[in-house]
Amino acid sequence: MARERFCSPGELKHLFLFLLLVTIITILIYIVFEFKNPTVVLSNGDIFISSPLPRMNSHNTSLLENSLQSKPIKYNKTSQQHKSSEQLEGPYHNWGLFQADFQQMLRTFKIYVYPDIYNNNSSFAGIFLPHPNPYDRKLGNYFSEHMFKVGLLKSPFLTSNPREAHFFFLPFSINSLRNDRRVFSGAAIAQFVADYSKNISESFGFWNRSQGADHFYVCCHSVGRDVASKFVDLHRNVVQVVCSSSYFQRFYVSHKDVALPQVWPRLPETNLVPPSERTTLAFFAGRVQNSRIRQRLIELWENDTSMIISGKFHDSREGLTKSKYCLHVKGYEVNTARISDAIHFGCVPVIISDHYDLPFANVLDWSKFSIVISHNDVQHLKAILLSISEEMYASFLANLHLVRRHFNWNASPQDYDSFLMTVYQLWLRRGIPFPSFS
Repeated sequence: MARERFCSPGELKHLFLFLLLVTIITILIYIVFEFKNPTVVLSNGDIFISSPLPRMNSHNTSLLENSLQSKPIKYNKTSQQHKSSEQLEGPYHNWGLFQADFQQMLRTFKIYVYPDIYNNNSSFAGIFLPHPNPYDRKLGNYFSEHMFKVGLLKSPFLTSNPREAHFFFLPFSINSLRNDRRVFSGAAIAQFVADYSKNISESFGFWNRSQGADHFYVCCHSVGRDVASKFVDLHRNVVQVVCSSSYFQRFYVSHKDVALPQVWPRLPETNLVPPSERTTLAFFAGRVQNSRIRQRLIELWENDTSMIISGKFHDSREGLTKSKYCLHVKGYEVNTARISDAIHFGCVPVIISDHYDLPFANVLDWSKFSIVISHNDVQHLKAILLSISEEMYASFLANLHLVRRHFNWNASPQDYDSFLMTVYQLWLRRGIPFPSFS
C-alpha cells in the first residue's frame, strides 16, 4: 500500500515564501495602476478611470504651441485648412469628411429670406431688420441670435430666387419681440409668431411644398422655447435654431432642430494665459435661483480653497484666465454663455447640465476638449478633475485651441466660425424630396 507523502518543513517554507512574493508583486502592481489611473465610482455604478495618454512627444508639443498661436482664417469659399489632417483629427469625429462636405456647402447651398427683413416701413420693422448694433454689450446672451442674421445677409448663401433655395429663413427676432411693449409676454410672442407663420403659408407657395419643413428661425432667448406652441407646423416641421437645446424640452426635437452656440460679444483674445499660470483648479460664479444643481454645487464646494465656486457674481475674467477648468452648470435653462466663455479664454469646460444637446456635436467630439459630468456626480467633481493626468490635460487644451474659431461670430463670416458651422447644420438637414410648386 502506497504511503501518503507530506511536504517537509523546508518545502513548506519555500512554498510560503513563494506565495508571499506573489502577493507583494500583485499589491505593487495594483498600487502603481491606481496611482496612474485614479478611479471614482459614479452614482450610476460606472467607474471613471482617467486613462493616461502617451507622454507628450515633439509632435504633440508642437501641436499645442501651434494651436496657442493660431488665428482665424479669412472667409474664402475655396480656402483649405492650413493644418494637416493628422493635427486636426483630434477634436473632430472625421475631419476629412467634414471638410469635404463643408466645401460642397460653400459652393452650392442657398437660402431664401422672406422680404420682411428688408422692409423699413413696417410698424414691426425692428422685429425683422438686422440689429443696428449687434455688438452692443447690452444684448449679452442674445448676441448669437442677432449675429446669425448679420452673417446671413453678408454671405453667399442668399438667393432672390426661391426656386433654387434649400431653406427659407423666417427673419423675426424673439429677443426684439421680448423688448417690444406691444408683444412682450411669452404667450403674446407665440401668438405673433403663429400669425406671421400662417400669413407666410397663405401668401407664399414655398411653405406648402413641405408644410414648413424647409423653413427655419433663430432664437437665443429663453422665452423662445414655447414660441412654436400655437402653430402645429412650427413645432412639428420647422427647424428651430436655438440656444436652449434641451432633450427635455417638449418643443425641441434633436434630429430636426439645431443647437446654436450661446456667445457673449467679446473682443478677440489673442494672448491666452498658459497652463503654468493657471493656479486655480476650477471656477464657477453665478446665481443659484431656479437651479438645484447650482445650489448643490455651492453647498459642496464653496469653501474649498483649491477652487473658486461662488453663488455671487465674481470677476469672471480673472476666474476664466486663472483656472484650469471652468464650470458650465445648468441654470434656468441647460445653456449659458459659460461654455463659449471658457473656450474663448482657453479654460477647459466642465459641463454639468443634463439633457443638453451640445452645439455641433455631430462634427465635434466634445469628449476631446471638455468634461461632461452628470448632476448626480457633482460630489465627485474634485476627484474627477484631480484624476486627469498632465498629458490628458495638455491634449484637452490643444484640442480646445483648435475649436475656438467655431465659437466666434464675425461681422463678415470667416471659415468655420459660428455662423458657417451653424449653417452647416442646416445643410445637413436639406434634401427632403419636395413636390414642385407654382
